[in-house]
Amino acid sequence: MPLKISRILHAGYLFACEDTVIAFDPIVENPFSRNCHAFPGVRFDHEQVRQLRLDAVFISHFHDDHLSLESLDFLDRATPIYLYCIFDELFEMIRALGFARVERLQVDVAVQVGAIEIIPRRALDDDVDSLFQVRAGGMNVLNVVDSWIGPGTLAQLAALAPWDMVLWPFQAMREVAVIAPTLARPARATLPDDWIAQLQVLNPRYIVPSSCQFVQEDWSWYNHAMFPVTYRQFAREVGAAVPAATVVRLDPSVSVLLDADGLVPAAPLPWVIPVGPQDVDFDYRPGVAPPATADIARRFPALNEHDTALVLDFCRHGLLARYRDMELAEDSYFQQPRLWRLSLYGHDGSVTVLHYRIDADLIDLVPSPAPGEAPSWTTELPLAKCHAALVLGESLTSMYLRINDAQFDAATLAELEEADIVDDPLIRCLFNDAIGAYQAAQLQRLGYGSLAP
Repeated sequence: MPLKISRILHAGYLFACEDTVIAFDPIVENPFSRNCHAFPGVRFDHEQVRQLRLDAVFISHFHDDHLSLESLDFLDRATPIYLYCIFDELFEMIRALGFARVERLQVDVAVQVGAIEIIPRRALDDDVDSLFQVRAGGMNVLNVVDSWIGPGTLAQLAALAPWDMVLWPFQAMREVAVIAPTLARPARATLPDDWIAQLQVLNPRYIVPSSCQFVQEDWSWYNHAMFPVTYRQFAREVGAAVPAATVVRLDPSVSVLLDADGLVPAAPLPWVIPVGPQDVDFDYRPGVAPPATADIARRFPALNEHDTALVLDFCRHGLLARYRDMELAEDSYFQQPRLWRLSLYGHDGSVTVLHYRIDADLIDLVPSPAPGEAPSWTTELPLAKCHAALVLGESLTSMYLRINDAQFDAATLAELEEADIVDDPLIRCLFNDAIGAYQAAQLQRLGYGSLAP
């Protein structure tokens, strides 16, 4: 029998063969991860999702656009959940939802679920990601999810070529460029060379541009600055480099049947409902000017007095304690004495400015800088987004954080051009030890209690 492959959303797929049906990284929310909006647009019939009887769910890693407890909450609790993750807390959180069978995936250890065999393969960052080899109906499919493939794994996968289908993570997102736009280098005009080389080695019959089926809010400048690759470009460049392959776009709900004879359309998923135009593409605009953080902050609801006090107390006290508890890398920009300026913008455009003096692992709040002293690192963000990161586990890429968007003298600028953006003290204090923070907040919202990440 042929293998039926259906796109849910983003990295989510349904695979069906004979009487076996499994899901990969299912997301049935829109928006998901707080402000990732489906692109193209969809809505979900959650009543139909509740009626699904999946034979298993496989989750490639713990990031909240792949492991969402609010999406899993719609599924039958008898569904086995297989997760690739090195952190025990995430397994406990899924069990807290009521799933009786939650299994840890191991690299190169096959899992047989009815007519479908799934083999996790090692990703380049194997502390976080995995990719999946799927065998069913005589077909061999590689789901790269949004991982990168290292040389050892590529050699292993090359021995299995030609592949019948590869689901390839096609969007080269510019997360750092939108966080620090002043110092960002231009996006390259062509696809990364290693993408082309690896796809040529895999030599698949069909290639699906996969993952990254989302944009930010419709007003967001990110939509023109963070997504440089279009579907059109991907199809053109990959088609030229791997001429024996067919590039196939699978939008949400779309299904195909894959067998030795080829690929044919199949009935779409009835519970994934397209909304609006589906033949949409990304609109990257090189050199787009970012709006002021004060203007972005006006887009978010005002915090109440309690939540504002919580954020300011963290920035004046909790942040300092967290920073002092962390170990700074030997090559950190902050190994030298620095003055850091943090600016928090309210819904009304007002700003609270705090200065900190940092010297390696030491940090102190400075009532006011010395006359004529300029900061050597700056961070600004909406007050509401700092609260969301603290309380809701919101991820870095949706916080509208802006780093070093200021005037610096030539010597400081030269140092900043060599600095690592994630050295930012706020980023480190919010996210360095925040494994599972988003899922822990989901548990609390869903009423299953709270498990500290």
